[in-house]
Amino acid sequence: MPDAAPIPARIRRDRMLSLVREREFVRVAELAERFEVSEVTVRTDLDALADRGLLRRVRGGAVPGTGPLVERRFEESTVAAAAEKRDIARAAAAMVQSGETVILDVGTTTTAIAQELARRDDLHDVTVFTSSLTIAMALEAATPGFTVVVTGGTLRPAQHSLVEPLAGLVLAQIRAGIAFLGCNGVDVRGGVTNVNLPETQVKKLILQAAQRRVICADHTKLGAVALAHVCSLDEVDLLLTDRAADPELLDELRETGLTIQLA
Repeated sequence: MPDAAPIPARIRRDRMLSLVREREFVRVAELAERFEVSEVTVRTDLDALADRGLLRRVRGGAVPGTGPLVERRFEESTVAAAAEKRDIARAAAAMVQSGETVILDVGTTTTAIAQELARRDDLHDVTVFTSSLTIAMALEAATPGFTVVVTGGTLRPAQHSLVEPLAGLVLAQIRAGIAFLGCNGVDVRGGVTNVNLPETQVKKLILQAAQRRVICADHTKLGAVALAHVCSLDEVDLLLTDRAADPELLDELRETGLTIQLA
């Protein structure tokens, strides 16, 4: 049988764009294999789409363009950059010591941190405060090594999170050693941002309740700006991201004085 006719560039690029929007991050090598073209061709296609503002090129692949960020349900976000989130989670969990008080913000990356903490049988007497029902359930199996305190508040089903009122009553009474926070954007000018207002208010309270504040954001969040401002970069002690992050973006962030660790 004759070889199948190659897909026209226009159609191939449309399909690539759909895949990037669906997955939130796709690697060049994966696209080359999927569309049976060279990596050089894939980069050319991605550059053409980036020039139109339809996506953004990052190291090793592409992420959706810089249009308005929309909130995805927790289950949808779990599959985006999943391997990178696990790398970040392992690095974050390694920072926690026995006897420490920790705050875990809501989110898929922070849930992965909770799962990694639950696997550490060397930890004991760790107290975790969280506004996430998912995180509380993830740590349930790790008791009695962990004491889990849920902040309370109004349930947001999209993220299985608890927001004001009431969450602030708990957070105002504690001083944790370290807090791990998620977000939807980390940008030189925009700072740390989030897509929804209710959870942003809780994030602000978490920042005030912790001695050390770690933003956990995979590379797709870097350079992005979402609806609600969480904090400026100088209010963050560490940005924990993954090795697929764009080196130029990292350099720009470091120039602000932000400390960055790659997982």
